[in-house]
Amino acid sequence: MKSSFAFLLLVSGAVMNIEPTPEAALLYPYGLDQSDRKNPKLDDGTSKRLSLSVPFTFYSKEYRSLYVNNNGVISFDTKVKQYTPDPFPLVDGRPFVAPYWGDVDNVLGGDVFYRQTTDPALLKLITQNINQYFPSIPFTATWAFVATWDHVAYYGSTSNKGNTFQAVLTTNSNTSFVILNYKDIQWTTGVASGGDPKTGLGGTPAHAGFNNGDETNYYNIPSSRTEAVINITQTSNVNVPGRWVFQVDDFKVTGVPTEAPHAAASKSCWL
Repeated sequence: MKSSFAFLLLVSGAVMNIEPTPEAALLYPYGLDQSDRKNPKLDDGTSKRLSLSVPFTFYSKEYRSLYVNNNGVISFDTKVKQYTPDPFPLVDGRPFVAPYWGDVDNVLGGDVFYRQTTDPALLKLITQNINQYFPSIPFTATWAFVATWDHVAYYGSTSNKGNTFQAVLTTNSNTSFVILNYKDIQWTTGVASGGDPKTGLGGTPAHAGFNNGDETNYYNIPSSRTEAVINITQTSNVNVPGRWVFQVDDFKVTGVPTEAPHAAASKSCWL
């Protein structure tokens, strides 16, 4: 269905809002000059299976490999080519981080970069940020994985709109965090998910959050799968507009009103 639409297209030519932070201060360095790799230009494409130099603990389980999926997902057990986001918790056991799960088409525009790193300068910056947001948790980053979706287009686009966002996984071998950065979000939905080709809006909007894979533990960032997700650059749980940060080894939600701690907290009344 999607491929036939692409052919026709080629032929036919409520979290508090706060002041934006400077873009340069939000995204961690990325790109080819940072020794990043790039995903193939492929609709619904993914990276190859990437072996991690250190284990990363997510919801109390250690993972030693992951995939960077074009459609805004970092997954641990299997590739995720699905383009229309389902609500969490998923019933099929897929554990993943979804910075912005939507129908990306990097053939039409943009790039998906990634790298794992022990660069001292980057780890120092990440450590400073985590210490600022979580002063009661002793943490010095010893490893990070940085994935960046740079001005990526949506499937079926007839516009120049692009989204730029980033997910950073980091650990000290005991405690793990995920940092989600949203620099520029201009669309929410691809055409195959019911979106408008001119605006990238409507249909089933993108989803941001975390899924453990056990059908019980998950977390939805407020506004996920609603039209308001386009405003995620203005919201935060650490008082930095466009940045969301979570401890994920034993998943904890901080800075966001919830119904109850642990698993039930993910069933947030915001959604």
